Amino acid sequence: MTEEGDRKPEPPEDEGSRAIENIVMLGFFVVLVAAGIWLLGTMADVRKAQDCAGQGRRNCGTIEAPAR
Repeated sequence: MTEEGDRKPEPPEDEGSRAIENIVMLGFFVVLVAAGIWLLGTMADVRKAQDCAGQGRRNCGTIEAPAR
């Protein structure tokens, strides 16, 4: 017969699901940070165009030059 003190604690059954949850949360965080960086870049471009137009300038669009 074993006594109550001799039992080893059983590991929780949801250890595998906890790891999956952590990976999903990390993925969500990475996507959120990437979206925030993209949004900040887009807002900076729009602000530059608005500043240019607000000063009465024409041809404020970005000119894309081919790479050499």
